[in-house]
Formats: sequence, structure tokens, C-alpha cells
Amino acid sequence: MSKINLAGVWYLRLDPKGQLKADDLRETNLSEWPMTMRLPGSMTVEGIGDPIEASTRWVGSIFDRSWFTEARYSKYREAGRVKVPFWLQPETYYAAAAWYARDVEVPSGWEGMRVVLGLERPHGKVTVWWNGRELGERDSLATPHVFEVGCDVRPGTHRLLVRVDNSPMDIGENSHSISDHTQGNWNGVVGRIELRATRRRWVEKLMVDGQAETKSVRVWGQVQTAEGLNRASGVRLNVTEMYRAGAKGFGYGDGVGRVITTGRVSLDDQGRFDVELSLGESARLWDEFDQTLYRLEVVPDLPSSESSKCDDDVEPRTTTFGLRDVRTQGRRILINGRIQFFRGTLDCCIFPLTGHPPTDVDSWRRVMGVVRAHGLNHVRFHSYCPPEAAFIAADEMGIYLQIEASTWPNQSTTIGDGKFVDSFLMRETEAILNAYGNHPSFVMMASGNEPAGERHVEFLGEWLKWVKSIDRRRIYTVASGWPEHVDSDYHVLPAPRIQQWGEELKSRINSTEPSTVSDYRVFVAARDVPVISHEIGQWCVFPNLEEIGKYKGPLKPRNFEIFRDTLDRNGLLHQANDFLMASGKLQALCYREEIESALRTPEFGGFQLLGLQDFPGQGTALVGVVDPFWESKGYVTAEEFRQFCGPVVLLARLPRRVFTAGDSITADVDLSNYGRDDLRSVMVDWILRDVDGDVVAQGEVGPVDVAQGESTRVGRISSAIDSVKNSARWSLDLQIRRAAIANSYSVWVYANEGESMAGRSTITTDPADAERRLERGERVFLMLSPERLAMDVGLGFSSIFWNTAWTSGQKPHTLGVLCDPKHPALAGFPTSFHSDWQWWYLVRRAGAFVMDDLPRELTPIVQVVDDWVTGRKLGLVFEAKVGAGRLLLCTADLLEANDPVCRQMMRSLCSYIASDDFYPRVEVPFDSIRSNLKRHAQA
Repeated sequence: MSKINLAGVWYLRLDPKGQLKADDLRETNLSEWPMTMRLPGSMTVEGIGDPIEASTRWVGSIFDRSWFTEARYSKYREAGRVKVPFWLQPETYYAAAAWYARDVEVPSGWEGMRVVLGLERPHGKVTVWWNGRELGERDSLATPHVFEVGCDVRPGTHRLLVRVDNSPMDIGENSHSISDHTQGNWNGVVGRIELRATRRRWVEKLMVDGQAETKSVRVWGQVQTAEGLNRASGVRLNVTEMYRAGAKGFGYGDGVGRVITTGRVSLDDQGRFDVELSLGESARLWDEFDQTLYRLEVVPDLPSSESSKCDDDVEPRTTTFGLRDVRTQGRRILINGRIQFFRGTLDCCIFPLTGHPPTDVDSWRRVMGVVRAHGLNHVRFHSYCPPEAAFIAADEMGIYLQIEASTWPNQSTTIGDGKFVDSFLMRETEAILNAYGNHPSFVMMASGNEPAGERHVEFLGEWLKWVKSIDRRRIYTVASGWPEHVDSDYHVLPAPRIQQWGEELKSRINSTEPSTVSDYRVFVAARDVPVISHEIGQWCVFPNLEEIGKYKGPLKPRNFEIFRDTLDRNGLLHQANDFLMASGKLQALCYREEIESALRTPEFGGFQLLGLQDFPGQGTALVGVVDPFWESKGYVTAEEFRQFCGPVVLLARLPRRVFTAGDSITADVDLSNYGRDDLRSVMVDWILRDVDGDVVAQGEVGPVDVAQGESTRVGRISSAIDSVKNSARWSLDLQIRRAAIANSYSVWVYANEGESMAGRSTITTDPADAERRLERGERVFLMLSPERLAMDVGLGFSSIFWNTAWTSGQKPHTLGVLCDPKHPALAGFPTSFHSDWQWWYLVRRAGAFVMDDLPRELTPIVQVVDDWVTGRKLGLVFEAKVGAGRLLLCTADLLEANDPVCRQMMRSLCSYIASDDFYPRVEVPFDSIRSNLKRHAQA
């Protein structure tokens, strides 16, 4: 095959009203065209289009309309200064037809050959003309657009005209294949742009199915022959081992490049073939633990009477494959007979530096490397399909992929009602299977995300039946999220997670006493097929404002700039990194409980995090432990994450996390084994350490055998707490003997102290009483229940779920607490600088005091990290000089609490107010306190 790379400068003409015709442009002098642009590329990258305005018609739902109406956003709606908070923002915007043209010089050596134009990744509907002759129209958002130029192309200069129309397609405006929430709606062509000359007998279709059980490969396809030639009679096949992960890195290993098998098969009268080749008993399989790949070459073959004189008129075709079987067995998913637990994340097509999914393999190797480093083995591509480079990288690194056919038929459209999306789904599905179906990493497929429509269940049931009939090399589900269709091989369902959409503060993580025993066995047992939990997590962190400088590509974080302005206006900009770190520690804690709950569940298929990576769209959902550039944010390492998220994980089942002297810390130890092999005679060493790291107790459990694909009880540990000098956080550390598998759990142990009377007399719950005492120059501990606060800040233990803008203000509205553990007010209360599980007991009884009207220099002792959209200064505990008196204010109702955590906070605060350390310096008039209380609370 010969190629002409068409990368370079193309002439460009915009057609915003869609009025231009190919006949009008065919004979034009290209030098008279108004502009040029480099391809591969996009108009977004080149800054071509209209400036962003408040009236720009974006592609994507906007549920929070406050940006369009509220005064606080007015300056961001001004012409020339527009900044939107919904997603990453390009400098210019264009959503209409654009014409690209250039002259192509066809060499003399191509005469009589078949010529094809390939556009790897256009974005929109594409129509191509060659010397004024229309070659066809394509609208795939997932696969290369290929156009037959013909077998009669003469050498010389030819005019190539390409029309790309990225007007919104009716496939669901939030589909990540087109939405401004993710990659953006760009116009252009990226990836390979080339003319290819092939011989006139070629393999048009080539499909392979590497079968692990039989260590064979089934190959089928079709050979095409140019008009006027004798048809090929068969195909010759050669299989070589091309790739294996070895000690020196990918691509190394014994046997690479050797021929495994050869064969020949005849064609039927339609040019079709179907054959199975044995690779031999020594052939290696492909999965997350062994990434052996094979190369198949298929060469059209002629009758022996013609082969000697016509061999130069056949075009070989190659593809890669791996030996892997994927199937379900009851509630289990098996790959090569090994039970799988899919530890997944979503790829939502977020690439700020390119504004489109990258088409080079190295970029995807980096993404897949970050996925693997965090202990994950699976990526779901949410309502889009990546370029082939992603499949190649996943093949190399043993990552399982769930692909979707570019649709999210909800909000702006429905499926099954005879709309455009119905036929598009069928075309897109077949195109994806034909283009990428040979890759072993492509193990799962869904039609798209969260469908809607009166007939969506029936329609997608028919889609499922059809796609299974044409390709059974993977397992299928009708869609991600819903419906729960009887014919799906597996379900992707939102129910098995620790917080549901709309549960707010009633969710398990916010309403149930902390433990590590919950799982989803009842839900899973009610289904007959495997269940993978849909978009779990969604736990937000505060924006990393230092990230702004990373956006050197076409998409800019104007949303972050708005958030930065809000913080600055409220006098909190200097705390931005502290907010990030504190909320990040809470986020990691939430994800840990989310993932361990899944791992504790028998017969569970796995989970899909909504994002290991941040999602900058849909109101800005900062749910990732890595940023949009797949880089760490600094509060949890990949190694720490992998401790609770990996093939083999130790799990402690603690009925509670808070203890007092006289209790026993008891836990069952389980081992979740989704590794390569069964584990024999496992011994687990456990150590209970105090706050200084000293050993309080230790022991061992086991030995047990743990079968691959099972979570097995290793044993029970128990340690009596005889006495406790000081209340503190302890750690329960687990490790498999002579192995690197370890895990650690925090518990809190409180001394059985009598309640300190020091400072007790200063407590009041009556604001009027507090004011009178302060006027007399007394020390006052004012304790306010959340119901007394004027502003209803949705304070929960967890961080924000997704975000408040996209969820119509779902609670919680906050991101945990921030404090200085060394502050003398907290001397008796064991804590880190951020929320940890013991704070659950306090937060559930607490509100947040809005301190925006108080002096800026007043920093709370315990601060609540607010939603970045409002960026308020929120206090849970703060102190102030009020007239002649001194005030300590707490918005947690500690008086009625009967748990050791709240009692300990009470003792610590009472001791502080009675001590010489209690000497607040920032003066606050009591009127400022009163103005933040409900009227009935002021009396």
C-alpha cells in the first residue's frame, strides 16, 4: 500500500447558513479563498469562529440558569469578557458547515491502482468531492470516514473538497461525543488524513475472534475485486506473535515475531471466507495479567494458473488480536475462565490540551498507565468511542474497555420514537464493531448512557438482539444506568452505591453510623446476571486553582477563574489550597468506603467510578483524584489508592470505628482475591497501633486458602481496650505475610474520663443570655443547634455529590471541615486537619455559621469548606471578642449527644474556654452574630 499524507495547510471557507454548493466551489481559485487552516486540526484550536457571547448556543443542558440572571455573574456576561461556569470554554465557537479544499498530486506509479481517502476522526457530518464528483457522506462520530475514489484515477493534479458540518446532531445534547460539557463541539478533522493506493484485490472486511479455550482463532471476512479483474479464489493467512509484556517492558519477550501458524481458505461466490486456525497448546492468552498479542496477515490468493503473473495485484491486510474468551456464568463475568471484578473508571472525553480525544498511542498509554497505577482494570467510555489508539494502548496494558455508540438519548431527545438517533445508533454500532472489534481489550458494549423515551426498552431490546446476532465476541448490555433488560448479558445499575441521586443527607454515608460491614449482597442476589454499579463515587473536592496555569490548549478554565474571583471577593483566596487538601482527604475516604463496600459484596461484577479524573462540565464536577490532565492533585497517591482498589485487597469488617476504654476492638478479616491465581495457606498479620505508632496489640489469622474470584473470611481479630490515657486515633494494620498486600483502618479510642466541669458554667444555648453575659465581661460558650441558624447550609459528613449546579442544590453543600489540630481548643479532641470518620458524629448534629459579614481576619477554629460556587466563610467553631466579654461559638448541639465523640469535643472546648489560652483578639459586635440567627432564636 502506498500513501500520501494530506496533513498540512488546507484552504477554508465558512458556511454558517449552509448555503454554499460544491458546484460553486469546484472551479474556484484556491488562492482566493478567505482563509487557511492546518489539518489535522480543529477550528477550536486555530481560534476560528465567533467570539464567545452570553447568547452563544452551546451543545449541552444547563440546569442552573443563575449565570444568565443573577447580578453576581453580570460582569461575566459582558461582551468581550464572557466567562461561563458550566464547562471548559474555548476562545471562539463555530457550529455549522465548513469547506476544506486542497489540490492533490497523484503520482504516476498509482495509475491503475485503487485509491481511497481516509479521514481518521472528523467531527460531524462529512461529504467529500473529488474533482467535483461526490464520493459520499458519512456521519460516524466514532470511526474513520473512508471514501472510495476509484480505480481509474489518473496521475496529475486533482481537487479534493471536504465539507464538515458540526451542527448539533440529534443524539442527545449531553452525549460526550458532541457535548460542550466534555470535548466540545468542534469542527475539523484530526488523526490520519491520507490518500491510500491499494492493489485491486483487497480484503474489505476482516474480523477475528481469538478463542482462549481452544487456543485458536476464527477469521472471517470478505475480499473485493475491482471491476474487470478475475476474482480472488481464496486467502492465505499467517499468524505471528507480535507482542508480549516482559521484564524489559512492553513489546519484549521470548518468541516475539515467530510464525505461529499459516493456512489457506477458499472464498465463496460473494468473496467471503470463514476459517479457524489452531495456534497450538503453547499459545498464550490475553487478559489483565498477560498481554500477549498476535498479528494476522491475510493475503488474497489467485488460482495457481494466474498467481505467478498477478501476485502484484493483491493487497495484504493485517490486524492484531489476543486469545481471550469473555462470558457470563450466573452472576459472574469470566475472562478466560477466570472470575473478574471490574474495577473501572469512566473516560468522559476530557482532553483540555487538544480539545478532542488524542489519536496517538503514547497519549493513551499514559492514560491507561494512570488507570493501572490506581489498581483499576477497566475503562468505560461514556457515550462516546475513542480512536483506535486507545484500543491499542489498552491491548498492550491489559485494560478492559466498555464502548458506547456515541449516544445519550435523554434531555434533548429520546430513543425508540423514530427519531434520527434510532438509525444513527444502528449505523454507529456496526461501524464500531467493524473498526475496532478485533481488539481483545474491547470486551463490553452498551448502546449509550441513560436512555429515555416511551419505547426505549423495546427498541433497545431489539438493538441488543441484533448486535448479538452479528457479533458475539464480547458481552452486551442495553445501556449504562438503565433499563434492566432481561436479555442483557450484564447490568450497569446505579442502585449499589453509598449515595443515590436525590438521597441527600439520608444516604448511608451521611445517616448511618460509620462501620466497614455494609455491602450489596441483597441487591445482587436478586439479579440473575452480573451487576456492575453505575457511576459510583461522584465525590467532589475543592478546585485546585493552581491548575489554571496548565490549560495551554484550546479549552480554558474560565469556570475556575470565576470561582477564584468569588474566593477573593470573600477574603478566602489564601485558603484555597487548604480547602483542596482537606476536601481531598475526605474525598479519598469516601471513595475508599465506596470501593470496599463493592469488594465486600459476594458475586458482585464490579464498579465504574464516575471518574478517576475530574469532570469539568455539567456545572463543574470535580470528582477525580486526578485532574483533567490525568495528574495527581497531591492528597492521595496511586499507591495509597491501590491499597483498597486492586486485584487482591485485605478487608477488615469493623462493626464500628469509635470505642471507649473497656470495649473490645473486634473485626472479621476478609481477603478479596481477583488476582491471577488461587492463594494457598494465607496468613495475615495484624497490628493495633496507638497514635505514636507503638504496638497496643498484635496477632495473626489464618492460614486459609482463598480461591481466585472469591472474598474469603481469613479469621477474626479481637483486642480488649483495658485503659486509655488520652483519647486518640489508633490504626489497625493488616498485611499478608511475605507479601506486599496490606491495608489499614483508623479507629478512635476515647478515655472514660469524667466530664470536665472546667468551663461548664459558661455554656448557654440562649443568644439573649449570651449577650447579657458578654456585656458583663464574662466568658461565654454559646452553643447553637442548626435550627437556630438563619441560613440553611446543607452540612453533611460526605463531600458534595457531583455538584450543586447540576443537581438543583442537592445536599450536602459542603466539603468537610478544615482545622488546625494544634489549636488549644482541640487539644483534647483527636483529629487531623480534615474530616475523618469520627467527625460524622459531630457533623450530623451541626450546622454552618455563615461568617461573611464578620471581620475578614476572623478565622474559625473549625471551618466548614463551602461549595466553590458560593465560596462562603463557614464556621462550626469560632471565637471572638464581643464588647467586654469573650465568646466561643459552636454550631453543633453537643449537650444532648450521648456518643463519646461529641462528649470529647465538649470536654475539649470547655477546657479551652476555662484556660488562659482563651483570649480571642478579633472584635465582633453581637449584632453581627444576631443577624445570622433566625428571629425566634434571637429572643
